[in-house]
Formats: sequence, structure tokens, C-alpha cells
Amino acid sequence: MLLKKSAFRPAMVASLAAMSLCLCSGSFASEQEQAGHEGQHDHAAHQHDAHAHHKHMMQQKGFVRSEHNYAIPDVLLKDQNGKSVSLPEILTDSDRPVMLNFIFTTCTTICPLLSASFSQFQEALGDEADEVRMVSISIDPEYDTPEKLRDYAKRFHAGDNWVFYTGNLPDIVAVQKAFDVYRGDKMNHPPVSFMRARPDAPWIRIEGFASIEDLMHEYHNETARPQPGDS
Repeated sequence: MLLKKSAFRPAMVASLAAMSLCLCSGSFASEQEQAGHEGQHDHAAHQHDAHAHHKHMMQQKGFVRSEHNYAIPDVLLKDQNGKSVSLPEILTDSDRPVMLNFIFTTCTTICPLLSASFSQFQEALGDEADEVRMVSISIDPEYDTPEKLRDYAKRFHAGDNWVFYTGNLPDIVAVQKAFDVYRGDKMNHPPVSFMRARPDAPWIRIEGFASIEDLMHEYHNETARPQPGDS
């Protein structure tokens, strides 16, 4: 496993935070609806800040890059249009590069930052965006219906190449465990993005908040890697 630690850019997190607020302006559900939902799923939320763990992670410096080979579980997920698709088909049905992250729509801390980062990445790709498959999987499937995911996708101006998925809770947990992001409670999930250049390439795990420059650097490096058999 290869590890690489980036220099921290405090302004980058602030910039992503500002962008996420801008993208989401006027589109988030009411505070009352969010509070009611979080109250159902996190019964102790009224006793403490339910996002305290996320806020702590946002203060951590740098990000860690590593390479992994993950076993993709054969589970069915449902996209924001209600279409059921197997996860192996989602991730390996073509030679297109894949970007992957895990979010939930009522998260108000790291998820908007991760989604804003994906939105910036999509924009930076320009005409090349259609050649990259971008995948966001909800870790709160009991609340995040396809309709909720459609609304969330609109907030971040997701193009056709960026698809959001939900599913049955046991299947979603299995996917999180496969990518080593399951932490038991959605409020504890880490800020991680994944990238893979093609089905036979390793997954690049980026843990922390990478800048758009970092993401584009990784993307160009990985897609330029020689394929097995290339002379």
C-alpha cells in the first residue's frame, strides 16, 4: 500500500464550504424537516452537537493518499431515477475512470464539501466529463429516497455522468465495509473520495479534503498510467 500526505490548504476547505453553501442556497430542506429527521435517527442529538465529529474532522490537516484493491459486493442499488443496478455493473461495466464518494442528504458538514469538490471536478473536466463515471452512494438509505437524491443532485448541478444511489440498509452497509468507510453511525463517516482509472487498476483512496488541483493531478496521473501489456 502506497501512502502520500498532502500539504494542507486552509483556504481550500473554506472555499469548498463557501461553494457548497452557494450551490445549496435556497434548495436545502427546511431546518425543521432536517431536525425532525435527525431526531428520528439520532435520538441523542438534542443532548449534543450531532455533527461534532464531522466538524472535528474538518479541522484535520492534509489528506492521505493510498492504493487498494477492493472486493466489490454484488448488491443491487437504486439510482435517483428509481432504476435498480448492480454495484459491479455500476463500477466495472466500462473502461471509463470512476470517481466515488459516500454522502447523505441531510448532512450539513463534510458531505456538502465532498459534493462541492465533485462538482468542481466535473466542471474542471469540461468536455471530458462524459468520459468519467462519478458515483455518490447514500449511507442513509432509509431517508434518502430516489426523489431526495434527485433534489440533492440538482443542488450540486450534477451532470448525466454523475449518478446518486440508494438501496437497502444491509446492502449499503456491505458496500461501506467493502471500501472500509463503515463507522457504525452515519455521523462518524470519514471524508473519503475514491478514484480508479479503469477496472484492472487499483483504487486510489483520498482520505481528507483534497483540492481540485489535487484531484485533477491524481486523475491525470492515473489515466496516464500504462495499461498491462503496453509496450
